[in-house]
Amino acid sequence: MNNFWKAVTVLGAFIAVAQCLNCRQCPIGIFGTCLFGSDVTCNNQTQSCYTGEAQFNATGVVKLHIRGCLDSDLCGKTLTGSLLGAAYTSSFQCCTTDLCNGATSVQISLTVALCAAILSSLWGTWEL
Repeated sequence: MNNFWKAVTVLGAFIAVAQCLNCRQCPIGIFGTCLFGSDVTCNNQTQSCYTGEAQFNATGVVKLHIRGCLDSDLCGKTLTGSLLGAAYTSSFQCCTTDLCNGATSVQISLTVALCAAILSSLWGTWEL
């Protein structure tokens, strides 16, 4: 009977791990491009994938986009705060199925992004 309970415990652990949610993670995205994106497996306390947006109120134009795992109590909420004196507003939209917070987007490395920025700035200085 002791082996039976060991087997139930091991099986329960495998089921708990198998039910963890997979989400698209994007620590920072700007102008529709996600930098350093990946797929992650959320921990057992996180029940939702989210897509978030943060906007500094002073600029009103530049929006930062983030994605990842989130506790369900923050879903659908809009938060306001201040970072170094600049007011911001952020909002979170959630979903609860694997990779529901965004299809895999085109990812570019920071090196490629910097090279492209340098080349584009040089392009304007060349005279034909």
